[in-house]
Amino acid sequence: MLSTVNSLYDPLGFASPITVQGKALVRDVSSEQHEWDTPLPLEKETQWKAWTDSLTELEQVCIQRAYIPVSMSCCKFIELCVFADASTMAIAAVAYLRALDSDGKWHEDETESFELVQPEADKDIRPQVTCLATKVTEQSLGATRFERFSVWKTLVRGMASLVHVAKSFSGETKTDGCKGWHQCGQPLTTERSQAKVHIFRAVQEDVYKEELKCLTQGIKVHCQGPLAKLDPFIDKSGLLRVGGRIRRADLEDQEKHPLILPAGHHVTTLLVRHYHDKVAHQGRHLTEGALRTAGVWIVGGRRLISSIIFKCVICKKLRGKREVQKMSDLPADRLTTDPPFTHVGLDVFGPWSVTTRRTRGGAANSKRWAVIFACLSTRAVHLEVIESMSTSGFINSLRRFLSIRGPVKHLRSDRGTNFIGACRELQVNTDDPEIKSYLQDQGCTWTFNAPHSSHMGGAWERLIGVARRILDGLLVKDGPTRLTHEVLSTLMAEVMAIMNARPLVPISYDVEIPAMLSPATLLTQKASVTPAPLGDFKLDHLCKVQWRQVQSLADSFWKRWRLEYLATLQPRRKWTTEKPDIQEGDIVLIKDVQAKRNEWPLGRISKAIASSDSKVRKVMVKTLSQGVLKEYLRPISDVVLLMSQKKE
Repeated sequence: MLSTVNSLYDPLGFASPITVQGKALVRDVSSEQHEWDTPLPLEKETQWKAWTDSLTELEQVCIQRAYIPVSMSCCKFIELCVFADASTMAIAAVAYLRALDSDGKWHEDETESFELVQPEADKDIRPQVTCLATKVTEQSLGATRFERFSVWKTLVRGMASLVHVAKSFSGETKTDGCKGWHQCGQPLTTERSQAKVHIFRAVQEDVYKEELKCLTQGIKVHCQGPLAKLDPFIDKSGLLRVGGRIRRADLEDQEKHPLILPAGHHVTTLLVRHYHDKVAHQGRHLTEGALRTAGVWIVGGRRLISSIIFKCVICKKLRGKREVQKMSDLPADRLTTDPPFTHVGLDVFGPWSVTTRRTRGGAANSKRWAVIFACLSTRAVHLEVIESMSTSGFINSLRRFLSIRGPVKHLRSDRGTNFIGACRELQVNTDDPEIKSYLQDQGCTWTFNAPHSSHMGGAWERLIGVARRILDGLLVKDGPTRLTHEVLSTLMAEVMAIMNARPLVPISYDVEIPAMLSPATLLTQKASVTPAPLGDFKLDHLCKVQWRQVQSLADSFWKRWRLEYLATLQPRRKWTTEKPDIQEGDIVLIKDVQAKRNEWPLGRISKAIASSDSKVRKVMVKTLSQGVLKEYLRPISDVVLLMSQKKE
């Protein structure tokens, strides 16, 4: 039954006298709570059979293509006559159209006469009838309808088209090419101006209803109201404008008496966005100046303009700050008292041009780099010179370092592209079979920081700057001599000695603490020049004294390291405030040092990687590069948040 009734397609209701009977029968059967496969009772089956037989009458239904023989645009008068009635089974309505042409002749559809139901005869069917009274008043255009628009020009264009259609349809103006609402031309400039007036009037009537009522009756607005200082008045268009104190100024009327708009309305937001776009997404002052020049006074406009500029995606692309997060706690390998160079951070810096051999025409030059190994706990430094940026050159420097300083448990380094002067790429891959095998043999693990995150390796990046400054000073001291590999290695050793002798904490002037705390105190066990022991000592006694002296120096270093040096690591020098975390699905701008800012690619956060304190400092971001979807690991300092998934 349900399938048969629903198979009849009659959206306009021309076959309602027949289809309503089947629908009523389905409703009656459904109210009896039968199962789907239950056979119909005999009475219902008879009614159903009679109704299905009547469906053949639908073949006789014929609908005329033209309702009346004349064009409706040429008619002087049009009437719509609607009749409605209801019973216990259904409710229905029928509408008839009557049109009066230019010759004064009425055109209407021929209908059969019918009798209306008398109220007295209808009492038995409807013993009680409840009527709801509807109060019809003249209302203005609802300003809430404007919220469906997101662009000011679109809103004005739509309203102007509505004004144009209304005029052409009502016959107030005869525009060439307009033949009704479905065949209208483009709105005129005057109609666009009228559309703006209608929009502004609807906004003011929606927000400043009481003020408009008072001014219409000749009463001043409330002294504590938001418009009291503006001395508002109503112009000839019915709009609320600023009265102010410069009525005698030699200015245009829209500058002397700008239009008053509220800050919290959607139309005002569209207007601010429009003029912010006209001034090429400049700051609040230029946007506010463009609005004032256009004759608009926004109550509380500065806060609104600042808020819109803050949320503007294009402004974020041009001037938005990259993301930051509260500085995380120091890792455990920065705070342990393990032997020196147990936890090491490394990096490569350089290059320097050195003379390798002499030729007839002069000298052949080559490049040299330096590998810095920085102890993360004692801040000691070890430097090695390498001849090439290759895997074998790096392994040789690592072997020399381990042979001198002993085994290492943990290595940390940057990963990816380093930008020092020109763009160059450091290719150190722990997946390389040679490096991987060597690290496994040494029992060492290697942790990579996120690409382009030099601030995560600040413990050794700062030491690179110190080493460069010391080396520059040594090169200036030695004069303009040709730098050879041997000289560079010697200078690096001197740089390493100077850096390891640097104080870790501010120097104390207390006479009871004459020794300075430096990495060399632990590495060489030489706090000062040790004088030769006096007297005649046996060899075994001398060894015991030296062992105790070495142990005393080490204990003294670690004791002062805990009391003095660790305290200097306590405060956060920057990034002290927690920021909202980037979330999966956020739209970001990805920093690209090799491109201009307006050419930085857009990306979507595919994964937010939380640190141990549940704060996000690294993200996986997807972007489209040359038509290929790629995914990168980036620190949040390399992305600019444009649109957040979190609702503001």
